[in-house]
Amino acid sequence: MSLRAVSVQCCSSCWTIMSGFFYFSLLCSAAALASAKVDIQMEDRLEVFQGERAEIQCNYSFSTEPHMMMIQWFVKSASGSRVRISYSDLTTQTVDGSTEYSGRINVSAGAGGEVLTIRSVRIADEREFFCEVNGMAAGSGEEKTHLAVFEPPEGPLIEGVHSGISVSRELPTKVASCEARNGFPKPNITWYRNQVPLRPTQGQVNIVTLVTRTSSDLYTVQSDLQYKVTKEDRHAFFSCEASFLVPGDTRTSTSRQIGIIVHYPTTKVELWKERPRGLVKEGDTVEIRCRGDGNPPSPLTFNREQQPEVELDSEDGTLTLHEVTRRDSGVYQCRSAGAESPEEVVGHTTLTVHYLDAAIVVPRDSEVMFKGESLTATCNALSSLNTTTVWFKSGEEVGRGHTLVLQDATFDTAGEYVCAVTVPSQPDMHTTGSVHIVVEGAPEMKRTEGYVSLKERAGKLVNLSCDARGRPRPIITWSIAGSQSWREVANRVTEDTVHSLVTVKLTSDTTATCNATSDMGSETRSYAIEATPPSDGSGVVIVVIITCLLLLAVLGSVLYFLHKKGKMACGRSGKQQITAEKSNRDEIVVEMKPESKTEDVVLLKGVNGEQRPPNEQYMDLRN
Repeated sequence: MSLRAVSVQCCSSCWTIMSGFFYFSLLCSAAALASAKVDIQMEDRLEVFQGERAEIQCNYSFSTEPHMMMIQWFVKSASGSRVRISYSDLTTQTVDGSTEYSGRINVSAGAGGEVLTIRSVRIADEREFFCEVNGMAAGSGEEKTHLAVFEPPEGPLIEGVHSGISVSRELPTKVASCEARNGFPKPNITWYRNQVPLRPTQGQVNIVTLVTRTSSDLYTVQSDLQYKVTKEDRHAFFSCEASFLVPGDTRTSTSRQIGIIVHYPTTKVELWKERPRGLVKEGDTVEIRCRGDGNPPSPLTFNREQQPEVELDSEDGTLTLHEVTRRDSGVYQCRSAGAESPEEVVGHTTLTVHYLDAAIVVPRDSEVMFKGESLTATCNALSSLNTTTVWFKSGEEVGRGHTLVLQDATFDTAGEYVCAVTVPSQPDMHTTGSVHIVVEGAPEMKRTEGYVSLKERAGKLVNLSCDARGRPRPIITWSIAGSQSWREVANRVTEDTVHSLVTVKLTSDTTATCNATSDMGSETRSYAIEATPPSDGSGVVIVVIITCLLLLAVLGSVLYFLHKKGKMACGRSGKQQITAEKSNRDEIVVEMKPESKTEDVVLLKGVNGEQRPPNEQYMDLRN
């Protein structure tokens, strides 16, 4: 091999002569050739990615040292013939021109052989490469290596059928397609349903594959999945997987998962009350919803079970009933029929409209009772639900239940009684009724004592009152014996009561009788007033009071005189200048007037001379 470094120039004729000489020598030494041989070692297969560099090793050894040696590289063309691409001997190494490998290969000596290097390997380079070694008398032979080139495809692209697929179709229908582009060798596509591989099955699964090869010798594989769908496939996911070879391994790439649109008939209709939540009462607005399990949804119609031929107005599967009454109670139906649902499917729901009628009170409006009588009042309200009844008077609870019993009536029993009927399970359902009770009877005095005894000082003004109650309203009259000076100062009346107030001037023992009368009867009340003479100590007290007032008047006059004369200091500067005006309004007048032989009455006038009114001079003996 070291001789290859020597540069030798020979003409083609010289090489021909030498070749002839070597062939002649071979013919002459047949026995020697029979015993000589060469051992060539090459890989059966070499795998590389497209665009990489391939190095094909050809190692050889001789049993006898050759004196002359040729090494030639051949490639198998597409037509099957062999084309030489390189030649070398002990002195020369040449790459053949005008081949597809001119400029892309080079041959170099290596340890125990030669190495053929191919730059920028192409898909077309996948073929067999031959290494032929000729050692003349030392022996000859050849071996080959298959060069395998790989190009991973692009990730698989999946696309589902956009239109819906009916379950009623008898044969498998295309549901999706998958494509793996630009790969070498040809990739394979596998289909999955919910990550379970699908295999071709007669009448269920059919896979159609189309393989195309581009100008760059890359493969594009398109696979269509034909599948007989069922209703359960509406929730299924489909995907595809591309498997392809790489040097020393097999790899896979999986697409995204897609769902498909499945058309199937309606087999069940669901009907329910959307609103209001809870119980329905009269006056509510009710929405009833209907939904079928088919796809696409079939047209829905509503009707009442009692009138199946009458179609109710609805919209988008919703029936709206405004201000329902108890007559709207009943069974409602929803019907579904369409292209996917040849048979009619019916759903049912029951609507119950609850009600509470106005309360009816017996007796109605008003009722007249006599004192001491008893009365039973009832309050009822027709309702579809359980109710409770509470009776009120003047805002206070007086009874529970549908019945109210009034026993031993008095005037206090009279008034308006209200019954409130409510539905515990539906608090907003309530109604009320009322009855006005009138109690008639003879007059009765406010106090039970019919006779009152009093002692008062003679000459005093005494107030006497009388309160009577009854229906019809009584009339009060007074009868007074022993005094000629009296008058009625107040008289107030209400619906069934009368209040009268009289003032009596006590001159002697007096008897006053109050008479309350009506068509139902009468009642009296008497006052016996004993007139007592005034006590001896009363005059002394009056004299002391008058004396004190006179002393105060004198003291005031002295102070006023000193003030006018300047005897009193005034101001911070020590000046004694006093200015005063005289006014009659400041005078205090004290008058003593005998009222009777036994008692002196002192009347004090006001500042302006007004006399106190008489009602401030007597004693009130009201209840």
